[in-house]
Amino acid sequence: MCKRISEEKAVVEQMIRLYCRKREGNEVLCDSCRELLSYAHSRLDRCRFGAQKPTCRKCPIHCYRPDMKDRIRAVMRWSGPRMLLYHPMAAIKHLWRELSRR
Repeated sequence: MCKRISEEKAVVEQMIRLYCRKREGNEVLCDSCRELLSYAHSRLDRCRFGAQKPTCRKCPIHCYRPDMKDRIRAVMRWSGPRMLLYHPMAAIKHLWRELSRR
């Protein structure tokens, strides 16, 4: 697995864990969030772009099922702004990637 995909997996995991802990009030990942994390990791494992992967928002191929897409969108919308407080380096790196791509 390439470094880019590993970094994306880490960011999505941080976002889901933050959402589950702070928004839902769980100390450990609930079953629903665990399922979403597993699904997100499996999608990243199959990403055709590999090291050239854009951020999900800028990706030309939306590979998530509609129900999972809605769930991850809710997680990202809530966690995204809070990532600057809880995981500032990951958030800045992710924002930089998003701004530096077309």
